[in-house]
Amino acid sequence: MSDEYNTLLASITKRCEATNQSHILTHLSDDSISQSDKLSFLQSINEIQLEKLSSYLQGALDEEEKLKNFDPTNVTKEDMIEPFIGGLSTKDTSQQDTLNEANSIGMKAVSNGEVAALLLAGGQGTRLGYNGPKGMYDIGLPSKSTLFQYMSERIKKLGELSGKGAKAVPFYIMTSPLNHKATTEYFEQNNNFGIDVHFFPQGTLPALTSPDGKMILETKTSLAVAPDGNGGIYPALVKHGILNDMKKRGIKYIHAFGVDNALVKPADPTFVGYCIKKDADCGNKVLWKTSPDEKVGVVATKGGNPCIVEYSDISKEMSERRDVNGRLVFGAGNICNHFYTLDFMENVIVPNLGNMYHVARKKIPYYDEEKKETVKPTSNNGIKLESFIFDVFPLSKNIAVLDVARSEEFAPVKNPPGTASDSPDTARMLFSNVAKEWVKKAGATLVGDLESDLCEISPMTSYNGEGLEKYKGKEIECPFSI
Repeated sequence: MSDEYNTLLASITKRCEATNQSHILTHLSDDSISQSDKLSFLQSINEIQLEKLSSYLQGALDEEEKLKNFDPTNVTKEDMIEPFIGGLSTKDTSQQDTLNEANSIGMKAVSNGEVAALLLAGGQGTRLGYNGPKGMYDIGLPSKSTLFQYMSERIKKLGELSGKGAKAVPFYIMTSPLNHKATTEYFEQNNNFGIDVHFFPQGTLPALTSPDGKMILETKTSLAVAPDGNGGIYPALVKHGILNDMKKRGIKYIHAFGVDNALVKPADPTFVGYCIKKDADCGNKVLWKTSPDEKVGVVATKGGNPCIVEYSDISKEMSERRDVNGRLVFGAGNICNHFYTLDFMENVIVPNLGNMYHVARKKIPYYDEEKKETVKPTSNNGIKLESFIFDVFPLSKNIAVLDVARSEEFAPVKNPPGTASDSPDTARMLFSNVAKEWVKKAGATLVGDLESDLCEISPMTSYNGEGLEKYKGKEIECPFSI
């Protein structure tokens, strides 16, 4: 055995003994396993924070028990859920001056090189019937652009509008072990679309038995692992030096969003500027719920602290409650579109990372010592630990909420073609409708197939409807591609 192997084995053996995980090393004495496989196995274990697993699991189990025993008829002040009060709506025409000011503040921050875009792109397109990273999916518009391309070109256009050029806003993309290679190769083939792009993979956590917290072997030399949830973005930012890179660049503000929204506005200056104006440490862009039974988490407060409350945790009375204007009180729907200051990330979120895991009981494939093979159980036999990106909201001292128009900013691509909602078809229609509205506002008249879902304005032509003055007084035939 090599010196590297022996040194690593000694170190990991000591750590496993101290954390009651020695069982995972059982097969290292098996001569039928190659040294390279044994070394790879030890290296994978070395990446795990063994010393913290027990506290992660205990915190998650405590939370699960608390939720199980929750009595809605005897709610303590700490557990009291109330509607979030405050925020601004882009649909409120009386607030146009405030929105214009916010946009100016945001554009200045972009121009100063203080804003970064952060994309959660760890998902595969399996649910869409697409074999590849979801961001490489083409929703069927004339340009054949992918979700990655739309986002990248919006960032490029925003940089140009700021006067600082295409690379004014760095684009950080969190991949996953499943799609990191395909994603980076795709961007490389497209010369990063002319912008400043940085990639880093999401982390994983080992599956554990309950309640003793033993790691589960999937094969003789591999652990059963799973992604650590979209909240895994925070430890990944630390592990891969992304926060340090941002700091060196002078980044002060971060706009984070998910990959499956075809209409997302990366580094949106209005959202960023509003959060800066409010001196917010954290922000959430939301869509107001259209009905009480819409299955989406909402911004609320719990024990006086901001949070996201899942729809399943809100009573029927709460979900149907309306204000004097008939608007749902618990209506600020969460769409994974967030703002942070770098200071909040570094000094508040990072020190609290270990307190945010939740229990997901799953069927975990495991190595059966008697059968000498990997077995897929028929019932839940273990726990996957996961965290959510919004778990950090209660840490905020001043959160800003911006309510935006669903028709202008949210075209989710989640379900396969032909599905009635959140599909490439519905996203294409929403995208086309935005293009039509932009040219009409510019003073053009639409003719032809006015119901077409193949109308498109390239992000390189316009970020948010600006720059279309030359079409004033002209007829534009649908479908069109500008």
